[in-house]
Parts: sequence; C-alpha cells; structure tokens
Amino acid sequence: MGKRNQRRKVTFSSSSGATLAGVLEIPAGDPRGYVLFAHCFTCGKDVLAASRVGRRLAELGFAVLRFDFTGLGDSEGDFADTNFTSNVQDLLSAADYLKREHHPVDLLVGHSLGGAAVLAAAAQIPEAQAIATIAAPADPDHVIHQFACAIDTIEEHGHAEVELAGRPFTIKKQFLDDLDNHQMGYVHDLGRPLLIYHSPVDQTVSIDEAADIYNRAMHPKSFISLDGADHLLTRREDADYVADTLAAWVSRYLPEKH
Repeated sequence: MGKRNQRRKVTFSSSSGATLAGVLEIPAGDPRGYVLFAHCFTCGKDVLAASRVGRRLAELGFAVLRFDFTGLGDSEGDFADTNFTSNVQDLLSAADYLKREHHPVDLLVGHSLGGAAVLAAAAQIPEAQAIATIAAPADPDHVIHQFACAIDTIEEHGHAEVELAGRPFTIKKQFLDDLDNHQMGYVHDLGRPLLIYHSPVDQTVSIDEAADIYNRAMHPKSFISLDGADHLLTRREDADYVADTLAAWVSRYLPEKH
C-alpha cells in the first residue's frame, strides 16, 4: 500500500491575536507546491468550493491550506468587527504560518471576495509564484450588493443584521468605511502570472467583473470559463475542473523538483 494524502487541523494567530483555524491537505509524496486558499464572503474553509478544490489539488500532489477568516467557522473573533482589510491581514498571517512551519506559499487562490483578498494581499506575499481567482469581483466593494437593502440602516444606526447565505450576520459601518478607504491599483502591479476563473451564468458576481480583472492585469494572464457552473461551485465536477486545470497551469511557473 502506498502513502495516502493526509488532512491535518492547524491553528495560527492573526495579527489581532485571535486564533485562526485551518485545514492543511498534505499529498502522499513530496508536495509539488504549497497553495493558500481564501474562501468566499461569510463562507468558511469547509464550503464545498474550498474543500473540494483543496482535496483534489492534494490528490494532484499539492499541499493546500484553507482556513476560516476571523469570526467565521472554527476561528476566534467577532465577524461584526472584521472587514476587507482584516481579511487581507488574516491571509498574511496564514502565509506567515506556512512559511514558518512548512514552506513559503507558491500559489495564492481566492474564491469570490477571497479572490479580491488574494489580489490585495499578493504584494505582501512576494514568494507566491502565481495567483488564481475564482468568481471574484474586480473591487471588494462589490460585496455591498449582497446587503444593499440594509445600507441606509447601517449608515443611520451604525450597524444592521442582514441575512447572507441563509444565516444572520451583523454588518457594522466600519465595514463600509473600510471598503471606501481601500486603495485600488494592485491588480496592475501583481508582477506574476494570473489565472481568472468565472462562470458566464454566475448570478452573484457578473462575469463582467472577470473582464475588469483581466483588463487591469498585465501579462502573463489567462482566463478559463466555467461554463454552466454556479457561483459556489456546488457541482463536484466544476470544482474538480478548477483543480485539474489549475494544477496544469501553475506547473509552468513552479521551480522543478530535483
């Protein structure tokens, strides 16, 4: 019997001191590369897109860390006190953990708002050889569309409870203020290969967002259409397709193992 892939629960500290929880998928042999995966807005490390893509990449020889952002899943903290900037900081903490305990990140992958987060964090993770986004918005403030009806309440009262993906979340005005203060321009300055995945029928984030990311980015850049897929990649074959094509694409940019 050969060695089997392993799945290990890990924890590490965020910049704010909260303990963040993750899962590290470890392939049977020496990893072809190390991947850091950022999940979608209010989702978590165990959402189908993250878990299925991560497991499939491990089958293909990659080590993959997926983790819960502050205030979500098994991570500590209050979601109401988080924002896009704190998501980026959490990503940097995850990258530091990998670098310290295992190996520097080779590939950054982000789904939906997590895709916007990896684009924003990339400049501070220079060891990453390549970047990929899945169903990501070009600008993080796109997420406001998911609770647009509560904007006036948030502005007036400083917070509002909104329902996202069937669950209640408190959104504070500081979340909106953080988006307003966010500086753009980082996509143009990535300086590394970028692969963009998007479905033409995505009902949550329009494929026009993928076009915006593509147009802002410098070459080398690539686009793969997820024909027929929904935003959350709920069909296994869509997640497997992302992992299979991603593994083939990134192999061009990783140093050869000797």
